[in-house]
Amino acid sequence: MKVGFEIVGFVVFLLLSFGCKQSVKTPNAQEPLNPMVISDSLPWSERMALSVIKRHPEAWQTENDSVVKWNYKIGLLCTSFEELFKKTRNIKYSDYVEAYSKKVIDSSGQILNYRMDAYNIDMINSGKILFFLYDKTNDKRYLNALRTLRLQLKGHPRTKSGGFWHKKIYPNQMWLDGLYMGAPFYAAYNVRFEKADKIDDIIKQFRLVYQNTFDEETGLLYHAWDESKQMEWADKLTGKSPGFWSRSMGWYMMAMVDVLDYIPDGHPGRDEIIGYLNKLSEALAKHQHETGLWYQVTDLPNKEGNYLEASASCMFVYAFAKGHTKGYLPEKYYSLAQKAFNGIVNALIKIDEDGEIHITQICGSAGLGGIPYRDGSFEYYVGEKIKTDNLHGTGPFILAALSLDQ
Repeated sequence: MKVGFEIVGFVVFLLLSFGCKQSVKTPNAQEPLNPMVISDSLPWSERMALSVIKRHPEAWQTENDSVVKWNYKIGLLCTSFEELFKKTRNIKYSDYVEAYSKKVIDSSGQILNYRMDAYNIDMINSGKILFFLYDKTNDKRYLNALRTLRLQLKGHPRTKSGGFWHKKIYPNQMWLDGLYMGAPFYAAYNVRFEKADKIDDIIKQFRLVYQNTFDEETGLLYHAWDESKQMEWADKLTGKSPGFWSRSMGWYMMAMVDVLDYIPDGHPGRDEIIGYLNKLSEALAKHQHETGLWYQVTDLPNKEGNYLEASASCMFVYAFAKGHTKGYLPEKYYSLAQKAFNGIVNALIKIDEDGEIHITQICGSAGLGGIPYRDGSFEYYVGEKIKTDNLHGTGPFILAALSLDQ
């Protein structure tokens, strides 16, 4: 009998053990253990930032590259995260920026995959986040990297009239994009470390671009200007490129409202920049679609293939809203910014079940010249790839939302 009870007990033990093991769920390797749910009660700025982090836990991954790169688009995104940290004081956002910077800048201040002798104005843009990081950490790597980028500007080739070339491989050319890439950094560095002795030169960059890309009929700015008038895309009399690309004007608008942070009151160049800002804002307001958005090719809304584009619309929101808040633009532009932001959310933002948000209808990239050749035509601009969650859209969306406290 005793043996029988022992056998029964052993069988029960095995059954219980088997049952317990079966009740333990083995995590699916394809499913996260702690999936992030993003609350719709958060401001849009944080919802987008958290969505970016959810997709790419490290900032260098946002370009979907296998290697870490110093990149103007990641710099744009990190700039928006820096501003978000200043607004929320949530260290998650500043840590995201700092982690990227430590991966791409070594302890001595050398920047990974950066070549000064390429004289690419795009490479300056990411330097803007280094002022914040140097103040936060007092880490000399950031100061040394800042000095490297300033050294590039000292040797950067210029047009005969004194404007920075867009890149060494694009001689004698100034693009609207380049003002955002270079001017705010140049101004911030010069005011902080050089006693603001280059403000006139910074104003000159805006003047050259505005005067040489301005269109009398529309008030809009063409994408670029070739002082030599030798490029195939350049008008042989004026050197202007042939089309109005909205994002190029978005870069220029953001450059103006940002560089004004560093131009002292009373400097004559301050009113000059504010004048350009008002004139271009007035022209852009005339081309705002009833949804609040702007088309990829600004002035041809009814032409087949054109589409309402996200990144430019976000950039205009930011410039209009900040411009009004700072006192540069009339109140109507704040209202136009609100209308545009509502249009972006209603028409271009997609939301997953877990709260992750996506921004659609972003022009992936556009330029002039190069290989394969880009001619600046309507067909070229609307033929470039249209992407979702491209950094040209995510960073400006966060900045736009912050400018409206959204």
